[in-house]
Amino acid sequence: MTPASHKKGRHKDDRPPLTRAQLPTDTASLARYLIGKILVRDLPEGIVSGRIVETEAYIIGDAAGHAYRGMTPRNRSLFLERGHAYVYLAYGISTMLNVSSEKPGTGAGILIRALEPLDGIAIMQQNRGTPRLRDLARGPGRLGAALRIDRRLDGLDLCRKGPLWLARGDRKSGDIGQSIRIGISKDTDRPLRFYLHDNPFVSGPRSLNLR
Repeated sequence: MTPASHKKGRHKDDRPPLTRAQLPTDTASLARYLIGKILVRDLPEGIVSGRIVETEAYIIGDAAGHAYRGMTPRNRSLFLERGHAYVYLAYGISTMLNVSSEKPGTGAGILIRALEPLDGIAIMQQNRGTPRLRDLARGPGRLGAALRIDRRLDGLDLCRKGPLWLARGDRKSGDIGQSIRIGISKDTDRPLRFYLHDNPFVSGPRSLNLR
């Protein structure tokens, strides 16, 4: 699979945002729905985008989710209406992008785990400090660095054009696999990770990517 090369001069209007009405109202359903959709970042150097190829759902009442113990100043974006960004710093070094996924006041979300780079590949390479295409956004920490996502984007409406938004996919997403989630210690047996089969940009061990 060969991703699109960087297109100089691509205008942000080429990828209109998804509407909130298009987003499923159930967290797991939304995590599956987002596979194949496009994440777009508007940077001073140009548009950067990638096809979402891997997500994880953190449903209502999920002990592994950040909303499990209720709303705090840190996680309040998870309690916004579905389609808003929840951005947090993991282990003090990696910025993670999540999408709120339920009605206002209900905490749940979806971790965007991996992208297939599409537009602005040269910008991603500079942001990540590597020319390796496969590793630019394969994993949530790499994704955050490649798109230069930081806490200033926390709470952003991803269904509206701005510095970051969700857009419809530009082709059929393909066969979607499902597995347990990666790197958690609670509710570890729930099959709430979704990914695009046979896509080289999906993260995680091979044993999880055959289901």
